[in-house]
Amino acid sequence: MILGVSRLTDGRTRSVSPENPTGAKGAGGAATEGTGANAARDLGQGWKVSPSIGIPAGATAVLADLEGPGTIRHLWLTTRPVNWRSLILRIHWEGSATPAVAVPLGDFFCQGWGEFAQVSSLPVAVNPNGGFNCYWEMPYLREARISLENIGPEAARVYFQVDYELGVVDDDPGYLHATWRRSNPLPYQEVHTILDGVTSGGHYVGTYLAWGVNNSGWWGEGELKFYLDGDEEFPTICGTGTEDYFGGAWNFDVPGQGYTAYTTPFLGLPQILRPDGLYRSQQRFGMYRWHLADPIRFGSDLRVDVQALGWRQGGRYLPLCDDIASTAWWYQREPAGIETTFDPDHLEIT
Repeated sequence: MILGVSRLTDGRTRSVSPENPTGAKGAGGAATEGTGANAARDLGQGWKVSPSIGIPAGATAVLADLEGPGTIRHLWLTTRPVNWRSLILRIHWEGSATPAVAVPLGDFFCQGWGEFAQVSSLPVAVNPNGGFNCYWEMPYLREARISLENIGPEAARVYFQVDYELGVVDDDPGYLHATWRRSNPLPYQEVHTILDGVTSGGHYVGTYLAWGVNNSGWWGEGELKFYLDGDEEFPTICGTGTEDYFGGAWNFDVPGQGYTAYTTPFLGLPQILRPDGLYRSQQRFGMYRWHLADPIRFGSDLRVDVQALGWRQGGRYLPLCDDIASTAWWYQREPAGIETTFDPDHLEIT
């Protein structure tokens, strides 16, 4: 059940897609040119003339430029897996020069390894074969802009639809933010920083990790830590292990079947890429946790990190030098995000 779905309001639904680039009322399906023009040559206007866009290498495409007040309710998008790390999703609120969301497209949808994994959660759903769906609530007062930058070597074909509602928004909305970090490899005895630089009050709502293991054996003994409102050496919130944070237990290992994937409304391990004995010599994992029922609230600042720990002989922890890519989601009062640059070599899936 979706709370409030029966309540009638004065809001009005609009939708932006290649078939209606402005989202204007009564303007859908009117294109006479587009990527489907040849297929529709016998049918003409109104018959799927513009179902997608092309983004040349090095170019940025604005998917939606919306006036407010309004709330983005749903984003659907698909493109080929080869583009999932080379397309950078950005969202700007209220005309801010710094995007609030700046994340490789695949990682934003819990697909950090460039291979499809079913995700059946509340804010993110990914369906065969690469249908990306986002249900994060995204209110804005004056302006919202969604764009994709293609930092890959080839042009990308993208299909998308942005569904939003025009209507009254609270005077102090929380703006959705998301940022991406990668340690490849993580330096010995250092932690991977999932999020830092937050200097506005708000609440933390989600984590996705694409974790590549560089050692044999178990890799998830490390703790996730949340440093709130001036915490320095020690955090306010400290978990008991990586698999514990993502709602699993005992190494995600079901006796007789080993690592076991799962996807639920709030948390999951949807992706397990096992070695094949030849080219795929190391295991790779994708994990998410959404703090929807248990948001982590902070007043002034927030830092989040995770340790990488395995085991060595004698029952001692072994610091690991793994490949860890993380995406963090949070809401905060200020629309501007954290400045992030993307190096194609740093994004490469290895």
